[in-house]
Amino acid sequence: MIGRSRIQELWRRSGATVWYVPLAAVLFAASLVYHDNGTELGGLPTRPFDSLAFAAIALQCLPLAGRRRWPVLCFALVASGFAVDQLRGYHSLAGMALPIALFSVGSHLEHHRRTTAIAVSVAYVPLAVALHRIGPGEPPSEFVTFYLAVALAWGVGTWVRHTRALEAEYRRRVAEDTRTAERARIARELHDVVTHHVTAMVVQAEAARYLTAAPERLDQSLTAVTDTGRRAITDLRHLLDLLNPDHGTEARTPAAGRFLTLVEQTRRAGQPVEFTEEGTPAESTGSADLVAYRVVQESLTNALKYAHGSRTSVQVHHREKEITVEVSTDGSGSKATLTGGSGRGLAGLRERVGVLGGDFSADRQPDGGFTVRARIPSGSPS
Repeated sequence: MIGRSRIQELWRRSGATVWYVPLAAVLFAASLVYHDNGTELGGLPTRPFDSLAFAAIALQCLPLAGRRRWPVLCFALVASGFAVDQLRGYHSLAGMALPIALFSVGSHLEHHRRTTAIAVSVAYVPLAVALHRIGPGEPPSEFVTFYLAVALAWGVGTWVRHTRALEAEYRRRVAEDTRTAERARIARELHDVVTHHVTAMVVQAEAARYLTAAPERLDQSLTAVTDTGRRAITDLRHLLDLLNPDHGTEARTPAAGRFLTLVEQTRRAGQPVEFTEEGTPAESTGSADLVAYRVVQESLTNALKYAHGSRTSVQVHHREKEITVEVSTDGSGSKATLTGGSGRGLAGLRERVGVLGGDFSADRQPDGGFTVRARIPSGSPS
């Protein structure tokens, strides 16, 4: 297992070098075997190989092994070998290395690209003039055609580089959007957990200040604060577990009876709540149960914060393909003056319900109350 991992790591580091070392060796060997099947520029007669021919072939083929790491140096060496090859009339198969090296420059060179293109074009002119003078007088169009052919290799390399850059930018944006969405999800979870429990604890603690003359009721109020704090710690611990990379990413579906637990907690904080739950939850509801739980939780939190003591009604209906939730507060109680809302709670609920393809509304009533309604399709794993 360790050996396999090491091989994979070496393969990743070596990149395309693993492919181009064999290519350089194969092209070198083929050029030695096939003497007169290569590129012929200028019309010079083909001459037998000598010691300089082997050097020219090696200069064209072997630098391909480093074409990704040193593309300009690779091309310079290959071009030098190609010039010797054509001026001496070897016409070896190694001439194929020239467009490959130029493709590498186009696809991997990051800086001074225009300067390099101009330098390559200028360097080609003396070679074309020399071949035209010592050769049988080939028309200039031949040299222009060859220049356009190798320029195509540069163009293809540039296109590959541009495509690779677009793909990298796309991946960067996807990663950034994913991180942003994850931060937003964590913020929603923290808001739902912390705001509800802390609001309940603040209201219960405020009520306890006026119960010093009634020890039994004071003890009940302090016990409610303690129980709420424990539930907050449990929910926060679960949320932190979800942030652990070794932990599963599956959201926790509230256990049976959690709606009633929310209602009881809110009642102990001094909010009169009527609760109705109809129907039987479907066997597979996906994320619908969790979203419905968050709707009730946020709605009761807002009732505690902004309409403490007002009569509140919670209705949850389980149907075959959806869950409907309605939480109404009539606004008859006192207007609490806790910290102002940021609007994140209702916006988060609207987004949660919308992701599942449901409907969400939060409307103020003529009597000063507030009604939250949500229709949440069941069975979606989102």
